[in-house]
Amino acid sequence: MPTTPRPERRRDAPPPRTGNSEIEILRGFLDYLRASIAAKVDGAPEPQVRAAAVPSGTNLLGLLEHLTFVERSIFLGENVTDWPSTFRASPTDSVADVVGRYRDVVERANEVLDSCADLAASVPRARPGKRAPSVRWALVHMIEETGRHAGHADILRELIDGATGR
Repeated sequence: MPTTPRPERRRDAPPPRTGNSEIEILRGFLDYLRASIAAKVDGAPEPQVRAAAVPSGTNLLGLLEHLTFVERSIFLGENVTDWPSTFRASPTDSVADVVGRYRDVVERANEVLDSCADLAASVPRARPGKRAPSVRWALVHMIEETGRHAGHADILRELIDGATGR
């Protein structure tokens, strides 16, 4: 009897074991989710990675592009004026370009966070006229935002090529 090849399965990574302080726990979970979504997009095939798999138009590459803008806004103080456009990667960007840009922004965001010892303090960013959120709020928001889109990415990647797991 012929067998059907099984789709690629990644081994699920358990939640991180972090330090005991609140900031170590929050940063550990954020980094875990960041790595998870980057791995979901990395290596996804063209053109499916750009194809809308749901009526809203959401696609795998666009999710990571969006998260790149959110990281820039929250931690680096960049102003985003058109949030809906952040869900679309440029047609000239490869998957590797988008994944690389995301990882670079995460590294820059972590450099900012490395200077933050007080979770109640404001995120140190320069954005005239707009009050920066607390470090605690920024971390919790990024965990929520990244986790939400990582869940979307799980489903989209499985629809593309059957790959599952974190």
